[in-house]
Amino acid sequence: MGMRRAGMLSAEIRDELIKRLRRIEGQTQGIQRMLAAGRDCREVLNQLASVQAATRRVSEELVRCYALSRLKEAQTARSEGAVEEVIGLLLRIQG
Repeated sequence: MGMRRAGMLSAEIRDELIKRLRRIEGQTQGIQRMLAAGRDCREVLNQLASVQAATRRVSEELVRCYALSRLKEAQTARSEGAVEEVIGLLLRIQG
């Protein structure tokens, strides 16, 4: 097994995130059908909230994996730049 770059996902995590994103894609297609069918706005908004929560979970997992890899790298290399990079990413994601 070759060495992975910082921030690269394991195959297991990558596959799980792809599965989640495909589920989200299906949800968004369902929302499009709901709108085309003239469904009640409350129902559509409820589905949109579900999509937002699902994408937030994907983002959180990506941030977790990336932060762990960068912090491990910083620990071995004694690099403050990696820590600052993770902090910057967390602040951007928090938005």
